[in-house]
Amino acid sequence: MDPVIATHLSELKLGELRHFKRVGIIPLFVSENDGPEYLTLKEALDQDLLLVTEVGSGGSVPELKATNKSDRPVLLLDGEELAGAKQNRVLNTTILLKEESETIIPVSCTEQGRWSRVSETLKGTDHVLAGRLRTAKAASVSYSLKRSRRFESDQGEMWGAIKGLDFCLGVQSPTGAMKDIFESRGTALDEYVSELTCVPDQKGLLVFIRGRLVGFDTLSLTSAYSILHRKLVKSYAMDALIQRKEKDLKPPVSQAREFLRAAAKCKERKYESVGHGWDHRLEGESIVGSALVYQGKVVHMALFPVHESDRAGRMAGFMRRRGFRT
Repeated sequence: MDPVIATHLSELKLGELRHFKRVGIIPLFVSENDGPEYLTLKEALDQDLLLVTEVGSGGSVPELKATNKSDRPVLLLDGEELAGAKQNRVLNTTILLKEESETIIPVSCTEQGRWSRVSETLKGTDHVLAGRLRTAKAASVSYSLKRSRRFESDQGEMWGAIKGLDFCLGVQSPTGAMKDIFESRGTALDEYVSELTCVPDQKGLLVFIRGRLVGFDTLSLTSAYSILHRKLVKSYAMDALIQRKEKDLKPPVSQAREFLRAAAKCKERKYESVGHGWDHRLEGESIVGSALVYQGKVVHMALFPVHESDRAGRMAGFMRRRGFRT
């Protein structure tokens, strides 16, 4: 494993387990803010420093154009959603946009039933792709990189997975939009956010649903994490809403330590990022994920537990094996 990533994992400190309904969260800390300064997607959009549009007049489902007008990099987080233009999309990987640059960014569509322009630009939403879909997409993108060195997901499988969410929650979106599913459960998701608030100096989280570890995210800047905490909690809480009839269990903290030890043993493949830095794709016996490394620091890392059969990049198959249980 790259020594930068190994050091990052070894220096993480676990906070106190917090639990609400089906979700448990362990805050993650690192002693100091690391690496370059940057704006989050929300900050850049709010300050009119970022413009996200279709690629040309015709558009392209798996691509968007991001124009960073700031003299600072802008962080686009894996799974963050952008809404508008010809259809809503999510980021296929974490990207640190270069200063004052135009970049073609890889995305997946989260709105199958629309290909018509409703606005010239895309805006941020309050959503990150649901946790289990992020897991499946991470495996899919890693498979694509190994095969063709492209940051692509299996778009058809993505649409199928979103339909599964729609079906389980009884949501009838006219365009099959993930955004509509999240908004339909806004009150329930906000309860999780209210109870599982960001704590001072937090830079990441380990998440459990019904006592089982389901995901891990860290960011290099406390300020960036505090902005993204809400989206990440909602992402994982969506999975909890789907599994509402399962028994709730309080997770043992030892499970978190075992996961971090396993993460440190992951193998990796390294690819040049679309923006600044290098995109490391991480795989272990039961883990898949990625880490964006720039200037010798881990800017963002996301890891998810998986089974061997989940690695082929088949998202809908992954969803069936995990089970949309109601």
